[in-house]
Amino acid sequence: MNVIELHNKVWAGLQARRERLPHSLLLVGQKGLGKFELARRFAASLLCESPQSNGLACGKCLACNWFKQGNHPDFRLLQPDALGEDVEVEDGKKKPSQQITIDQVRALDEFFNVGTHRGGLRIVIVNPTEAMNRSTANSLLKTLEEPSADTLFLLVSSEPMRLLPTIRSRCQVVPVPVPAAKLAGKILADEGLQQSERWLALAGGSPVLALDLAASGQSAWIELLVARLGNGRNADPLAMAAELEKAVKDSKGKLLLKHVVEGVQKWLVDLTLAKNGMSVRYFLPQQPTISGLADMIPAARLIHSYRAVISRRQEAEQPLNARLFLEGLFLDYRALFAN
Repeated sequence: MNVIELHNKVWAGLQARRERLPHSLLLVGQKGLGKFELARRFAASLLCESPQSNGLACGKCLACNWFKQGNHPDFRLLQPDALGEDVEVEDGKKKPSQQITIDQVRALDEFFNVGTHRGGLRIVIVNPTEAMNRSTANSLLKTLEEPSADTLFLLVSSEPMRLLPTIRSRCQVVPVPVPAAKLAGKILADEGLQQSERWLALAGGSPVLALDLAASGQSAWIELLVARLGNGRNADPLAMAAELEKAVKDSKGKLLLKHVVEGVQKWLVDLTLAKNGMSVRYFLPQQPTISGLADMIPAARLIHSYRAVISRRQEAEQPLNARLFLEGLFLDYRALFAN
């Protein structure tokens, strides 16, 4: 996907910083906007030996070849193992970590103690920055407080308020906005995505997320969830929990409990919008169903339910019994329709 066309103003702003780079930049915006790819493109352009006039890396020099192969001596990427390419979870094997570990941060010490290649810049991308526990974040903070010379940190975050305030305060923030729907739709069409309007709505306007949802085989579980939620008071919470738990297991790590909770969150947002006479935001094809269900639910009950799901979203990232968790989630949903 052409993230430079998608975020041309952000890219221009990054290029304007080339002459006087801070020691850390924090790219923030909702999930699925292409922030990580922007950070990678910017890192590649800074390491490139012959950047183009628009700031993009040339893609031909030795530095660009190293970067493409993932072994540039002056570049490091800190991200959870689960985000690595071609990650597969085999039965009986330990699942890849969803967290950036403290060992990954500590390994930067050796990186900083070695001189840069040809006296150039040293770059570290942290993605997503919120995927750190407090100990790991504090370890990173020490490095941010005393940055090495000629070092740039590019931090990427979809949930900046989860970061330590002291980390946020040591970074210059680069907001990455939701692109105009027309532009996002054009770029998705260029990528060959069918039903781009539907997927873009489901992704909350984030085109990269829309493409990922459509291309990752997630449509099956989304359609299952939507069909079951559409049953309203006739929904069977225990059966729903069993079906979604099976979908999570069968996905081999691609579908997580937090994704299911996020789906329920979006459904509740649409119910609230419909309750107030507005068009739905996420589930466009289900507008009539959602409007009918919203008429059965007191507004105050919807607000309370949404707040409860926010807490469940946080719980979903902790080790827990998936079946019991999902049963509680769907029992709460059916309770919305209680007389």
